[in-house]
Amino acid sequence: MASASSSTATTPPSSSPAKGKPNETTHLLPQQQQQQQQDEPTDAELNEAALEKRLRLKIDLRLCTIAGILCSLNLLDSGVISSASVTSMRADLDLTGPRYSVSIFIFTLASIAFQLPSTIAVRRVGPRLWFPCVTFAFGLITLCTAFIHTWREMIVLRVLLGVAMSSVYPGLTYLISTWYKRSEQQTRFAFLQTGQVIILASGSIANFGLNKLNGFGGLQGWRWMFLVQGLISITLAGATYFWIVDFPENAHHSLRFLTPTEQTLAISRIQNDRQDVQPTPFTWPEVLRHARDPKVYAFATMFFLLNLVSTSLSYFLPIILRNGMGFSPNASILLSAPPYYYAVVPVLLSSLLGDRYRLRGPVIIFNSLCLILGFSMLGFASNVTVRYIGTFLATGAYVSNWAALSAYYASNIAGQWKRAFTAAAVTAMNGAGGIAGSFIVRQQEAPRYATAVWVSIGSHVLMIGFVAAFSGYFWAANKRQRAGKVVLEGTEGFRYSY
Repeated sequence: MASASSSTATTPPSSSPAKGKPNETTHLLPQQQQQQQQDEPTDAELNEAALEKRLRLKIDLRLCTIAGILCSLNLLDSGVISSASVTSMRADLDLTGPRYSVSIFIFTLASIAFQLPSTIAVRRVGPRLWFPCVTFAFGLITLCTAFIHTWREMIVLRVLLGVAMSSVYPGLTYLISTWYKRSEQQTRFAFLQTGQVIILASGSIANFGLNKLNGFGGLQGWRWMFLVQGLISITLAGATYFWIVDFPENAHHSLRFLTPTEQTLAISRIQNDRQDVQPTPFTWPEVLRHARDPKVYAFATMFFLLNLVSTSLSYFLPIILRNGMGFSPNASILLSAPPYYYAVVPVLLSSLLGDRYRLRGPVIIFNSLCLILGFSMLGFASNVTVRYIGTFLATGAYVSNWAALSAYYASNIAGQWKRAFTAAAVTAMNGAGGIAGSFIVRQQEAPRYATAVWVSIGSHVLMIGFVAAFSGYFWAANKRQRAGKVVLEGTEGFRYSY
């Protein structure tokens, strides 16, 4: 007895478990042991996960950085012209009455008209050639704006600028969507937005400094703003040729980017996620057949509602600060920057949560509620500080929703030409929202700007309604797909994200 007890005590628990405490691993049923082994990642899976993480980082550093910089040029344009609007520019160019709003309207109209063919050109010509060319054209036109003397010359250059910039937003969002799985896209669109808003905010501070050069070299301060931005854009055009990357299947054409193994992994990731790496042969009927999908118009309408707010704030914030809150011209330019720096926080947080938990609709609804609160503070509060805080909430919410909406539509379509068509459609309606937004801030309504406030609030009440309707539709469609009754988006295994 004693000997047996001693022997039991010295036996390692792992080889001979104590009585009444059976070892959980050795006493599993065979099928349970097999399931446990299947659940544990293998060395090959761990190695592939590490390679995938390295690949994502490479794509982030190359694609998201240059895409953010190029997209920010469009925002810098709105930043320059809005900063210039509180200087002598309107008087110098006789931009009286509605002419300033028309200069914004005509830029957007020209951009809308060329967005679909320009986005298709990104795929047909290739990003490495297309984007440097349009960036150079944008810079040259902006540079020329520094030397105009009439409002008619401004209108002509704004038309040309709209044509040059027409493919930047849709082309780059389309390119980004081809590189990332659906569960990764909102964070990448957030990176894009983060770069843009930081550059826009910094541009406001730079414009404040450039306005101090008023009279230097015989040029007014607003002319220095356009001159410097034009030179920066022309310089970036050369760098873009070496920095931008091609589509995944053509990644080997990009300069010093992916190894053959990494390119194969990049292609397989997207193919496993939605099976649309390779585009079908291009024909206009192949592209335009996607116009029959009502989802495209619903997504586009949501961007229209969003950009009502975006334009009214980005183009008119200095005017609101000056005429609505009583700040000086230089203070108005400078105070336009902090709301955009703040926007970095909500756009990154909401996008990380959205991708981590595969949430799209709830994030859009939350951002919309924040925007409604922000505009309520801006429109109905009497204290200037409270009204200024309202601009922070509103700016952070619409910037966050741009990333959320971009991921929302990109996660719920499949096929290369459908991506190109939808990117052009949503950007066109985004531009149409910009046209409407350029007219809702009425100078005669200072300091409350009731039309802008009520339209912005109403647009996001409608946005919440769209998300609710989409969620019901996507839930029902996924249920039918799981039951084997339908193939969604013409792709086996595809399910909607909501």
